[in-house]
Amino acid sequence: MTEANLKSHISNLKSKHVIIVAGGSGTRMQAAVPKQFLLINGLPVLMHTMLAFHNSGVNLDIVLVLHPDFHEYWHQLCKKHSFSIPHLLVAGGETRFHSVKNGLNSIHGDEQTLIAVHDAVRPLTSAFVIQTSYNHAGEHGNAVTAVKSRDSVRRGTTDKSVSLLRDEIYLVQTPQTFKAGLLRKAYEQAFSPNFTDDASVVEQTGIDIQLTEGSHENIKITFPEDIAIAELLLRKKATV
Repeated sequence: MTEANLKSHISNLKSKHVIIVAGGSGTRMQAAVPKQFLLINGLPVLMHTMLAFHNSGVNLDIVLVLHPDFHEYWHQLCKKHSFSIPHLLVAGGETRFHSVKNGLNSIHGDEQTLIAVHDAVRPLTSAFVIQTSYNHAGEHGNAVTAVKSRDSVRRGTTDKSVSLLRDEIYLVQTPQTFKAGLLRKAYEQAFSPNFTDDASVVEQTGIDIQLTEGSHENIKITFPEDIAIAELLLRKKATV
């Protein structure tokens, strides 16, 4: 499906939302502030992420889930950078699970409403990936962005390792998009440390997870070198 056809199809879907989860502490970045506030080409990572959804061609509402200790800092950043994209600011919880649940509780709509959940520190998500995620979730109930592994993969135990078939290995990204009815039911479950993302929470209810095409440029800012990579990729996009 072409991008124009995707946009046309998406416009006929139910109301759409994105929960952007910004709960990182920045420990692995060796930074004084959480990684979502670090600058990429002069703008905080989180603002690039919100711009990606705002400019995606999908008419959606943004819910930003942020630790309450950083709400005032976020307001200061918005003022400093004249950042005026409309969004609802919600307090984060003890874990990512609880933060997503808080964001979910702020969204009103019927069971067909589409809700994407996205990492605040994935600022390079393309419009095509976002559009594809909403479109597929609208048709199939859920859509989890992923890419095939480029590397050989082995599963290791304490005493040996076993080769896995690379063509069967997918690296999961965000956005992960669901019909509201599925997502709300999933988040009625008690928290489990096995819940590593929203797909794992929904899958626990017996739902088959649908994968959609991601991009190797849809990187997650985790380590200091990721900032330099993101800056290069953003400059590349600006020249296209």
